[in-house]
Amino acid sequence: MSDDVLSVIPTDPHWQPEQTAAERAASIVEDLAPGLPDGVDVEIGVTWHDTLTAVDCGENLQKIGCPHCGASIDIEWWASLLEAHCDEGFATLAVVVPCCGTATSLDVLDYDWPCGFARFEIAIWNPERGSATMN
Repeated sequence: MSDDVLSVIPTDPHWQPEQTAAERAASIVEDLAPGLPDGVDVEIGVTWHDTLTAVDCGENLQKIGCPHCGASIDIEWWASLLEAHCDEGFATLAVVVPCCGTATSLDVLDYDWPCGFARFEIAIWNPERGSATMN
């Protein structure tokens, strides 16, 4: 069985909250995250990353689109990029897309499943998602 992870990240990938704000945000997420069917709470992790880190959707990603020319970007290009930065993160999100050679930012590409970049993340492991919660 694979794990499902629901990540909450800031809209500004460079931003990190102070400890008390992070604890409040994690508390709110914990209140919103439904527990497991047997009454066990879900696991929630709060992480500050030293550098910009990819928060990707793993195997759920099927397509990436270029916001400039509309072409599809090869998933292998994306996978190679993630692999090259998996240990040390990203110093910058600036990139030249292979489809049209336009300089852009990784966080503005059109991902068909949510992906992002962050220096702060709240991760909810294996949340049960009911019809009225966290849709």
